[in-house]
Amino acid sequence: MRGYAIPGSNRDRKFSEARGDWLCSSLFGFSRFSLFASMIAGLFAFTPVTASADSVNDLAQVCSGCHGEKGVPIDKSIPVIWGQRREYILKELLDFKTGHRKNETMAGIVDSLTKTDMEALATYFSKQQWPKLDQPAAPADVAHQAQEVFSALNCRGCHQDHFQGDYVRPSLRGQQEDYLLKTMTDFHTGERNNYPGMVALMKSLDESQLKPVATYLAGLPPEVPVAGE
Repeated sequence: MRGYAIPGSNRDRKFSEARGDWLCSSLFGFSRFSLFASMIAGLFAFTPVTASADSVNDLAQVCSGCHGEKGVPIDKSIPVIWGQRREYILKELLDFKTGHRKNETMAGIVDSLTKTDMEALATYFSKQQWPKLDQPAAPADVAHQAQEVFSALNCRGCHQDHFQGDYVRPSLRGQQEDYLLKTMTDFHTGERNNYPGMVALMKSLDESQLKPVATYLAGLPPEVPVAGE
């Protein structure tokens, strides 16, 4: 894998603003990122619905056709959703439903789902245990390249110190490598645009910089390290 250079001085100046409040002020028009996060949290903090075990299991069985009976997807380009953040799952289902995120397969699946169905599914999958995919840890040189990107774009500012995500951002630890690479590439090309901040950040990178990031994140164990480790 060939090395890469972090963007030059002009781009450095431009994307140094990605730290702190930049995503909020330049992309979303809010004075502080915390305000944006609070609004999103309020938007998707639906009260979990009461659904029968049979109905939820029936819906989840449809999902398992691609996402796997035990949470291991049938294809490496399909994401793990077992143990993923509830609000993130819910937002993606809503985005597929409204067409803000494009995927023919998912569009067909969510077409008949109600808001209650989507809430129930998001709750169900968030409570499952993230599967172990046994993806190897990134080699030292690849990890170094990934860390340079993380520092340049302040990725931990949103995805948290251990890439475990939060109430609106997904966990990236131990996610399918092929899916991570495809997702970043789609943001890079603009094919996926339901997160304007991610589109801007991925477009600031050379496409060759994406692979090390995907390899590093995929190789992290799903369990978040205990403080002090």
